Amino acid sequence: MTSVFGADGKNIPCTVIEAGPCVVTQLKSVEKDGYKAVQLGFGEAKEKHTSKPLMGTFKKAGTTPKQHLAEFKFDEEYNLGDTITVELFADAKFVDVVGTSKGKGFQGVVKRHGFGGVGQATHGQDDRLRHPGSIGACSFPAKVFKGMRMAGQMGNERVTTQNLRVIKVIPENNLLIVKGSVAGYNGSTVLIKM
Repeated sequence: MTSVFGADGKNIPCTVIEAGPCVVTQLKSVEKDGYKAVQLGFGEAKEKHTSKPLMGTFKKAGTTPKQHLAEFKFDEEYNLGDTITVELFADAKFVDVVGTSKGKGFQGVVKRHGFGGVGQATHGQDDRLRHPGSIGACSFPAKVFKGMRMAGQMGNERVTTQNLRVIKVIPENNLLIVKGSVAGYNGSTVLIKM
């Protein structure tokens, strides 16, 4: 994240996203695939790390191997090999950004769910300050209910951040500046939807 100054002089926290250039690598049609979509490729990949079926797709589109592929539904018509740049978002006021959040590993209830711990260090609580406390009911129903907030894997999941305001579009560098933060580490790949 970084920050920019708005027209009113306020400091706006924002994220800079490299959005393109993306190449149309495949066209999905209702007759052949059952739905209509456009497959876009982003980032350069080595030919030795690309499977032969994908190499055939890239050669048909007349482009080099791409590292990331994603499908989108567009109203406009595109042809194989067309390049889509960040200028697509020039008129957009808000966008949704989909990314994979940072993985935190196995975490306890205090960090994962914001629990306060069992309480004070008195009354015999010598080693359970960050534990969840009681988790089950009494002899009836004598079980732990599904969905109980407990310790476990945290992060590393698909997160959609909706309605991020577009601050600026820089077409010469294919940069999109949006207000706020997006999920993922620096340099991770995200999807941008209008």
